[in-house]
Amino acid sequence: MTATTHNFDQSTDALEVAKAFAERVHGKTIIVTGVNLKGIGFTTAQAFASQSPAHLILAGRNPAKIEEAISALKSEFPDVDYRSIKLDLSTQRTVRAAAAELLSWSDVPTVDIVVNSAAVMNLPERIINEDGLEMQFATNYIGHFLFSCLIMPKLIKAAQNNPKGATRIVNVVSLSPTMAQMRWSDLNQLKINKDLPEAEQPNYTTHRAWGETNPEEKSYLPLEGYNQSKVALLLFSIALSKRLYEKYGILSVAPHPGIIDTELSRDAPEYVMEAIKGMMEKRVFTAKTLGQGSATSLVSALDPKLGLPEEKDGKENYGAFLLDCQISNLPLPSTLSSEGAERLWTMSEELVKEKFSW
Repeated sequence: MTATTHNFDQSTDALEVAKAFAERVHGKTIIVTGVNLKGIGFTTAQAFASQSPAHLILAGRNPAKIEEAISALKSEFPDVDYRSIKLDLSTQRTVRAAAAELLSWSDVPTVDIVVNSAAVMNLPERIINEDGLEMQFATNYIGHFLFSCLIMPKLIKAAQNNPKGATRIVNVVSLSPTMAQMRWSDLNQLKINKDLPEAEQPNYTTHRAWGETNPEEKSYLPLEGYNQSKVALLLFSIALSKRLYEKYGILSVAPHPGIIDTELSRDAPEYVMEAIKGMMEKRVFTAKTLGQGSATSLVSALDPKLGLPEEKDGKENYGAFLLDCQISNLPLPSTLSSEGAERLWTMSEELVKEKFSW
């Protein structure tokens, strides 16, 4: 049975997790996307750096912020080989360029762990990118889907010399899979919500709590694009494990980091920020520190007891989603669906105009 090793919880810090699984980090090559000093990408990288990986590759769209993060890490852990790579997840063209660069590094022949942590959230207006996709879905999901698939040769090579399940792709999600479902017929949020099939309509209670009025009468909702991308990342993890775990020993899981005060919602409309402030004051949720927010990603990347997701309590794919450093069965059945994962995989290959088989 897939499980976790320690009784870590919401108060656990990522550095503590890294220390507990030091042998899973030492000498490895690790990629973290979305790294800047004010986010959980940085504390995720910091925790890995504390246990002497061979190469720590920091990926992000702003090279200056990456170099700032590397400087901070070098001052604390100077003996790690840090690499930077410009990864703009918002378009397939720029993702392909970043993947090609990484594949060209002959002195980094393998990649042991990828933590897909980068994200945008609560964009106030619908933005359609150059690939014809809503920006949050394009950046948070499609960008990571394409990047991970393109660099797969280096993960497969790493897996040949690693214990089964030690090579991992960690897709950082949120609470979205516990409250939202895929909008299969309308990825770009062009249709009025009330006109969608019932199974695809947003969770209106959630959107009202986040400050929306009459969400049924709208098409684009800032939070819904984010929700779609995070549900997709969970389904992506399920599809990856089904394809790669038995054949190569590569595992993919999806952690929810918790609620953390970062720059993630910097673009959110004022009414959304007021709603978030109100929920915090009412203790609807409690914020974690950056280190606590990274801890579940570290458990997802390193805990040797995690394995191929399985059925439990009538739900598929128990073990694919983690919360507060433990496996959680809170996601809706549709977000843990093997059928949904396969449907998304097929759709994703169509959207990037490339098929992947290994």
